[in-house]
Amino acid sequence: MSTHQAVSGQGMPKSLFGYEVLDYIGEGAGSRIYVVSNPQTRQLYALKHVVRHTDKDERFIQQLEAEYEVGRKVAGAGLRKSIDLKLNKTGLLRKVSEAALILELFDGQPVDRHRPTSLRKTVDIFIQVAKALEGLHKANFVHCDLKPNNILVNNNLQVKVIDLGQTCPAGTVKSRIQGTPDYISPEQVKCEAVSAKTDVYNFGATLYWVLTEKNVPTLFTLKKSENSFLVDDKIPTPHELNPRCPEPLSNLVMECVKARADKRPEMSDVIRRLEIIQFGLEKAAQVAAQQQRMAAQQGAMDDQAARQDVVQRMAPRVGSGMNRFAAV
Repeated sequence: MSTHQAVSGQGMPKSLFGYEVLDYIGEGAGSRIYVVSNPQTRQLYALKHVVRHTDKDERFIQQLEAEYEVGRKVAGAGLRKSIDLKLNKTGLLRKVSEAALILELFDGQPVDRHRPTSLRKTVDIFIQVAKALEGLHKANFVHCDLKPNNILVNNNLQVKVIDLGQTCPAGTVKSRIQGTPDYISPEQVKCEAVSAKTDVYNFGATLYWVLTEKNVPTLFTLKKSENSFLVDDKIPTPHELNPRCPEPLSNLVMECVKARADKRPEMSDVIRRLEIIQFGLEKAAQVAAQQQRMAAQQGAMDDQAARQDVVQRMAPRVGSGMNRFAAV
């Protein structure tokens, strides 16, 4: 029996697995994502729904299951929590015909749709992203698919890293290439063991795009052969593409996207250096604000002095006129 009830005119189900469907959020890997409500508690959640049409859809269900397990085991302010996993099994073999992952609902927008333009906001957001990934690493997991649309940011600049469907234990060797072409690390393209340094590469490639609006060349997008390699010093730096990007930030990004994993910094070092850059940006903003205040004060003083000068120049003329009037 289907877990759906009646479908609305727009093709959105009215309910899924007992949850009332309120709104459509978007699409993911073989899935559709909705805002739903628990009829008993009225609590709002995000629901990621996968329907198995062919055997190829099995991997999307497996990704839901992986995301549920990781989201339950790893707690962190910057990671979206997994609440429940619902499976509908049919047929003699009791194969999963559809699945729904119930997730924490976060009212944010993905970075690819709302790219931060302020350097201070960008650094703040990516410090939070790095800390969320570090939490995964401490639990021995690797995200494996960080990219702009897997980072949600709300109006208060709070961040959630989402989509843990490709997350796996550190040291995993995947049987096929998994990742997003413009952000994928060389070891992912070569189907070598993934590590925390894999996330460092994905992180650097994502920050590169935010700073430049261009994608860093990857082993996948360059269509290199198995024995080919990326030449790190041939890649334009963020500072070269966007002179507003401070060189310390540009240098950090370029270290993160080194072709060799052992040449990339640890995530803890990434956080430390971003916090130093953040401090510098805030200090510069304070100095600029103080200079603006001083300039405004000086401007006001100059205006007052000019007015006084006009009054002083006019005073003798007024006095002379009054004397002539008195004489008459």
